[in-house]
Amino acid sequence: MTATQDRPAAEIGKDRRRKEDQRLITGRTRWTDNITLPGMLHLAMVRSPFAHATITSIDVEAAKASPNVVAVLSGKDFGDELGVCINAWPITPDQKTPGHSPMPADRVAFAGEIVAVVVARSAAEARDAAELVDVEYEELPAVVGIKKALEDQVLAHPDLGTNKSALWVFDSGDAGTGGDVEAAIEEARANGIVIEREYRQQRLIPAFMEPRSVVVDPTGEQITMWSATQIPHILRFALAATTGVPESKIRVIAPDVGGGFGGKLQTTPEEWIAWAVARRLSKPVKYTETRSESLLAAHHGRDQVQTLTLAADKDGKVTGFKVHLDADLGAYVAIVGGGVPVLGAFMFNAIYKFPAYRFECQTVLTNTTFTDAYRGAGRPEATYAVERLMDELAAEVGVDPLEIRERNWITHEEFPFTTVAGLEYDTGNYEAATAKAKESFGYDALRAEQKERRERGDRVQLGIGVSTFTEMCGLAPSRVLGSLDYGAGGWEHATVRMTPLGKVEVVTGASAHGQGHETAFSQIVADRLGVPFEDVEVLHGDTQVSAKGLDTYGSRSLVVGGEALVRAVDKVIDKAKVLAAHLLEANADDLDYADGKFTVRGTDQGKAIQELATATFAGHDYPEGMELSLDADATYDPVNFNYPHGTHLCAMEVDTETGAVKMRKYTCCDDIGVIVNPLIVAGQVHGGLVQGIAQALWEEAVHDEAGTLVSGSFVDYLLPTAADTISFDVVHTDEPSVCTTNTLGTKGVGEAGTIASTPAVVNAVVDAVRHLGVHDIQMPCTPERVWRAIHANDGDAPTPEAAMPHFEEGALNQDSTDGAGQ
Repeated sequence: MTATQDRPAAEIGKDRRRKEDQRLITGRTRWTDNITLPGMLHLAMVRSPFAHATITSIDVEAAKASPNVVAVLSGKDFGDELGVCINAWPITPDQKTPGHSPMPADRVAFAGEIVAVVVARSAAEARDAAELVDVEYEELPAVVGIKKALEDQVLAHPDLGTNKSALWVFDSGDAGTGGDVEAAIEEARANGIVIEREYRQQRLIPAFMEPRSVVVDPTGEQITMWSATQIPHILRFALAATTGVPESKIRVIAPDVGGGFGGKLQTTPEEWIAWAVARRLSKPVKYTETRSESLLAAHHGRDQVQTLTLAADKDGKVTGFKVHLDADLGAYVAIVGGGVPVLGAFMFNAIYKFPAYRFECQTVLTNTTFTDAYRGAGRPEATYAVERLMDELAAEVGVDPLEIRERNWITHEEFPFTTVAGLEYDTGNYEAATAKAKESFGYDALRAEQKERRERGDRVQLGIGVSTFTEMCGLAPSRVLGSLDYGAGGWEHATVRMTPLGKVEVVTGASAHGQGHETAFSQIVADRLGVPFEDVEVLHGDTQVSAKGLDTYGSRSLVVGGEALVRAVDKVIDKAKVLAAHLLEANADDLDYADGKFTVRGTDQGKAIQELATATFAGHDYPEGMELSLDADATYDPVNFNYPHGTHLCAMEVDTETGAVKMRKYTCCDDIGVIVNPLIVAGQVHGGLVQGIAQALWEEAVHDEAGTLVSGSFVDYLLPTAADTISFDVVHTDEPSVCTTNTLGTKGVGEAGTIASTPAVVNAVVDAVRHLGVHDIQMPCTPERVWRAIHANDGDAPTPEAAMPHFEEGALNQDSTDGAGQ
């Protein structure tokens, strides 16, 4: 089924420029690093250069003697004062979870781990003094890489006795949601098709624009922390839970935050250290990381090896899918790090009707930076795997990649549909999204061009990549999260307040870091309450102002926080209706509400919501028993996830002689239900596309065998710029499949571009050279890797060594002047 819904045209669906942009773009806002308090001290961290080592001694005397240094402190100085960094999602009862001190006293487990902090009167003086801290280490063997970790020959944490943290398994046969996957594979080996592949999800770095920063002021009645975080409410809870300070005595403020992408969904060692130093010295302190520290020590993402077996009949109808993931957690199990790969368990079936399915996830510990959520968090990894395999299946069967997907997807008449992973998709129309994308892309014409290039044997070949997707957004309901042992709920809270002059204050527990919440939430309230857009002010990111909330991640803000807001607005209208009926001397059942005004049906008598707000403030005339307030709160816990979906098509040109790749065209058609602000949606999709494409073509965090991050700057960690990308063709379905689990009919969009774009690009690159015998190219698809894949079976291909400058023995050096003129 495809549910559709007509919406009033007042504000919902209008292209509104973001309210936030003026202060953000002009720099008039206060980022955390801009905050200055009287008597503030500054921190610099001393970090281990070794991935695994025992700390034998720390000599701080030279640092203490430096100008304007107030203190130099190590883990032994703090003891239990520091608290611990939490893991809020143990995925199994027997999960191996190493203790994670913000500043270990005895042993470091990754290069970049903090061993001491310098406190000085300026940031520059603190950094200079940190260079003088002399730490003696006894280096220990380090385990780097998933396959090495699985061998258990070298242990990241010797006290645990193993590198294997947890094994999480879902089997459709055991769960009663599908058949026996082993039987399906056995049957396919005998009478059908079996595709077996191993894919590598490389490690990525969120690389947000604003480095992490934290300010702590312990001098008031409350301890106040400003932090560039996505999760101020969760941060306050974690501080209270681990340091013994009551929540009522903690205020956390997330001012304007310059990007997060999941990388600021973390309770960080730096926050805990700043907290402890401020309390110990009774002075405000600030810490802002350098870009190098950000790349080194802010958590990383992805990093999986996917071992996949897809069974199908001879016509390409999938009969079973078996997934085994090995996921690198890094040195510690971060706040939701262990659960991120498990999220993918529910998305490997994607938009398809797989009858049998098994998912296994083995998480491992290594001596590298810990990993956690990165835009999409488990869902891009799953989508990549299944969409790559669908292309492989199409090639095996000998049909177009779109055709193989159509043979396996859920048709729109079959919704609501319960998947083999146990989720219930409420609405969707994969046919419509694919048809719209195909038309806008010019699919048939590009396929014809591809055929002509192959027949001519052109040096530059054209590849066309397909990626369909759906995702579970909203990260709720709370009961489901509880069944997965997730350490928080999935609800969200909102408050709507009417001021005496009829303006509207909105308080939300969602916390923005670039999404445009203030604009979108203002549009929702203006549309539903019938007030001017400009009269709505949105407050967020401060636990003193917004006492309840679960913050922003997993594309939940609009679909969960927005619905809480709708329910609060409806309560305001209900309360105002009682007063309007009294003042108009009418029966409440005879009142209509539209465009911000109650009118008596059949008359021109009415009262605007602004008039009623003023009348409530005055309190001169109101009905007996009415509470003198129009303000309202609402807490919303969804009954299900929501499921946006779409089809992405990519055309890539590949130079078969050099391996260089170039994007020719990119079209995506996303169905995200009702769109509140098309301009914001376009921005979210564009940003997501670039990040997903970057994984396919450029980005990779690399550690050497000793555990040193060798891609620790933007020289080696390649982020795309505008010059590296093209203008994307972003379209939407003409009749969106509206979400049935929220009043607005909206679906999440913040991660859609990232989820679908990576497999679309890689499929296009592989498709360009498939006729040359290429079936896979490891990401990122650098020219070298593409070239190597093309020439993998070519015995006459030149080796990398042959391309290096070299001379025959005894031959004259061509750069030498010896013998010149002879």
